[in-house]
Order: sequence, then C-alpha cells, then structure tokens
Amino acid sequence: MSRKKIAILISGRGSNMGALISAAMDPSFPAEISLVLSNRPDAKGLQRAQDFGIPTAVVDHKDFGGDREAFEKSVDEILKANKIDIVVLAGFMRILSPYLVNAWAGRMINIHPALLPSFKGLATHERALEEGVKLHGATVHFVSAEMDDGPIIIQGAVPVLDHDTPDSLAARVLGVEHKIYPKALELVASGKAKVKGGTKVTTGDTAEATAPLIWP
Repeated sequence: MSRKKIAILISGRGSNMGALISAAMDPSFPAEISLVLSNRPDAKGLQRAQDFGIPTAVVDHKDFGGDREAFEKSVDEILKANKIDIVVLAGFMRILSPYLVNAWAGRMINIHPALLPSFKGLATHERALEEGVKLHGATVHFVSAEMDDGPIIIQGAVPVLDHDTPDSLAARVLGVEHKIYPKALELVASGKAKVKGGTKVTTGDTAEATAPLIWP
C-alpha cells in the first residue's frame, strides 16, 4: 500500500497532531506524517514531533512583514520540496489567503471546535453556552477561501450539560477532536472522501462512516 505523505501545520503544542501521529503509527493507516511545520519557532509541538523522529520546519510569519502571500509561498515551497500529498491544519493560527488555499484545494483539511456551520470563528464554547444549544462538538472539513468553511468530512458531537463551563465543554470537545481527525484523514488519504464540485464531499459507500458521530 502506498501511503500518502502528510504535512501537519501547527502554531502551538499540537494536541491534535499527537492523535494523528498515533494513528499513523499503524502500518495499515493510509497516511504517514512526513513533516510538521510551524509559523512559530517556539511552538511546543515541534519538539513533540522531533521526539517521534518526524522532520520539522519553521517559517516564521514575522519575517515577512505582514506579506501573507510571500509567507505562504515559502510554506508552499517547503511542502512541495517534501513531496507532500495532503496538508492538515492542527491549531495553525494563521488566516490563509486564496493563494495557498487554491494551491492545495481538495488536499488541505482543518478541524474546528464547533458543529459547523454554527459558531464559526473564535470562542466557540462560550458562544455555544450563551446560545443554550443542547449539542456541541467539532467538525473536520476541507479548507476553502472562506474561514471555517468548506465541505464537511466528518463531525463529532457531545451533549451540553447544565453544569458545563467553557473549560469543561472544551475538554470534552477536544476528546472528540482526537477521535474524528484521524478518521477524517484516513478517509481523505484513502480517497474515500473527496470534494466534488467544490461544495460537497463524496464518500461512495462510506456514507455511514462519515455520518455525524455522537459521544455521550
């Protein structure tokens, strides 16, 4: 089996990165983590990746004086030099321009701590509690030019409890993230989930596998 080469882009500790690395340790997993790249040289996730023997790279966005396209061209060059097949965003705290998004259209995925299309942007757990929703969770989606948009691959949900705080809710959602992100990467790397027409994900006979997953 030919495994897809994956680059994980991080800005911090790389919590979801750890779940992806663990999943990729299984030889039957259709992807291997070939590179971890950060826009911050002090990102703790870089050392975590090195501890697993994974090559790392840093492209410090501060070196580009606010020129997003120049920054992204540098990132793109490194991805191509490493023959990356799929880019996975895992706490990469940069808003991407159409340049990089279009260059990796259908080959870049992201995870968001909410059940999209609800609660795009920041402070998702606080907003979920304020709105009084009964279900909250996380979404893995293909990246598009619009923030927290793009065809949904998989979602995981948790009930919102009466005594929840933003921190307690965030902790349960993070547990869901660690389950669904490896599953989403497996689906994309195997070709079972892909974008069709730029607006939806086709899954063939894997519809059941990509249906929303709910954990109590």
